[in-house]
Amino acid sequence: MTFTAQILTLYPEMFPGPLGTSLAGRALVEGKWVCDTINPRDFTTDRHRSVDDTPAGGGAGMVLRADVMAAALDHAVARMGDQVRSSRAQSRDELGGTGVSTALDTNGGEVHKSVSGEPVEPRLSNEKRPSTSSGLTASNTVRPEPVEGQSGQQTGASTGSARTVLPPHTAPILAMTPRGKPLTQARVRDIAAGPGVTIICGRFEGFDERLFDARPIEEVSIGDYVLSGGEMGALVLLDACIRLLPGVMGASSSGDDESFEHGILEYPQYTRPQIWEGRIIPEVLRSGDHAKIAAWRKQRAEEDTRLRRPDLWERHRDAPDQSPSGAQEKDKDKE
Repeated sequence: MTFTAQILTLYPEMFPGPLGTSLAGRALVEGKWVCDTINPRDFTTDRHRSVDDTPAGGGAGMVLRADVMAAALDHAVARMGDQVRSSRAQSRDELGGTGVSTALDTNGGEVHKSVSGEPVEPRLSNEKRPSTSSGLTASNTVRPEPVEGQSGQQTGASTGSARTVLPPHTAPILAMTPRGKPLTQARVRDIAAGPGVTIICGRFEGFDERLFDARPIEEVSIGDYVLSGGEMGALVLLDACIRLLPGVMGASSSGDDESFEHGILEYPQYTRPQIWEGRIIPEVLRSGDHAKIAAWRKQRAEEDTRLRRPDLWERHRDAPDQSPSGAQEKDKDKE
């Protein structure tokens, strides 16, 4: 199944950006993932195409409007559901010649081919649909209806309708914001194992909080610092996910010993030349004794984590047998 990345951004030209090169770029051309952008301005209702307004209660900056962002998001959710169902149907029918594959060419435009290889009419990633008289984009969007009484509802304000529930087979929705939970390797692996992700990129002073009250959005942060917008964070998140897709890194075990896979930092790496500026590769790594090498690497990984990231070390010490990604435990279960 092709991994679908949908990005809600006021600057669609920023994508795929650096993800169009190296491993991610090759995977994009090969159709392992698809990059779609949605501009919230296409869902505005005024002639100025306003997506923001002044903060309630006063203050500096501007705030992204909940009504505009929700309209764009609802469109994205409906489209993602259609794409996931189509991709699963393609996987089932691949040998029967009835599926349609979707990828991006090297210029960012989508290339659609039937299983037989015949081209079909493309759907552009940044496609702009005609506008209705009200200013909303004309489409066959089916917006999810609020569902009452389910767990996780009404997590925000005490008034208003219940939070919308995602329809089946829909990928998670993430908002890039410094107020979100820190992104972890465990969460990255969960996302990469699914059908895709919808990412909302913040700007200005952030989002109207009612957007999070009304929609099932996961707020995510890539670090304790502030950027000009969520686009750079979205690129970071996508790169972390794409490299874990099947076939992107080559050997499936390539990432098993990386930092955070076992809850600690990775051990130091060395390569030729054996001696450089008087510095020599540690003798144990030249010994050929795999048991000693494994023990040395474990010791260095733990030592470096304790000294450089005491926060990680504390968590690792409390749960020394668990890997945040869960990858190692799953592999053991399969064996």
